[in-house]
Amino acid sequence: MPVHDAASAEVVPAPDHTAVRVALWRALHLTEDAEPHVLEDELGLRIADPAPGWRERPDMDPAGTAGFRAHVVARARFIEELVTEQAETAGVDQYILLGAGLDTFAQRNPELAARMDVFEIDQPAPQAWKRARLEELGLGVPERLHLVPVDFEADADSWWDRLLASGFDPARPAVVASTGVTMYLSKAANAATLHRLATGLAPGSTAAVTFQLTIDLLDPADRPGREFAERGARRSGTPFVSFYTPEEMLSAARSAGFVAARHVSGGDLAARWFADRADGLRPSTGEDFLVATT
Repeated sequence: MPVHDAASAEVVPAPDHTAVRVALWRALHLTEDAEPHVLEDELGLRIADPAPGWRERPDMDPAGTAGFRAHVVARARFIEELVTEQAETAGVDQYILLGAGLDTFAQRNPELAARMDVFEIDQPAPQAWKRARLEELGLGVPERLHLVPVDFEADADSWWDRLLASGFDPARPAVVASTGVTMYLSKAANAATLHRLATGLAPGSTAAVTFQLTIDLLDPADRPGREFAERGARRSGTPFVSFYTPEEMLSAARSAGFVAARHVSGGDLAARWFADRADGLRPSTGEDFLVATT
């Protein structure tokens, strides 16, 4: 729902519906799924501030969306462990989120975030909404959390310049995360982003990027869910554009100039956090990770 920006007294539009859905699925993981929980994020629900009755929405059906919910928390856990590892073992102190949405890493990990500059890049209107919600909740925006508004539709190439203007130091290594973004962009745009990261980041940096698999690589049981998601994306005006095989994504990373690249499958995430669960919860297939280093 819209919120009021106290500084301007203007109503700020609500965030992207996809970002809200992801936040709500993360919240449902705590209430609908048995322990051990893969990720604990109650704050995303508070920020999203959904309308009453949100649990009755078709896209919140506990059984029907279990696989998507599990995947969302698994990919978030993967990123957060990667950031923590790089900070503690390599001293990396910069973290960039491309398409940050309603991410709550900085709020849920205050000790680590106090030692890192966290750059959240997103569209201006949804980001203004998030800033207003953080203020309303009394959380504010810490000094080392940088909200970087970028109008990708008007100037998709401007994000790097805006990142630099926000205090990012390209001479220091960083971790870059981009989840749930590449399918909305053309392959040419994704290649340009990978090239910018590979050539612009300092040696020792790591990029973790999710990509949608071509439908023939999905488990047959998950294909109807993919088709449902594609229909919903088209109706909302944000159609899925790009799909990859793992080999294509690894090739794109090498062509972009990364020193090394590896593929992390949804099956890898399932084996890591969902093996032997009594409730049978398991992530849906369809979205994998590229992890590339400079």
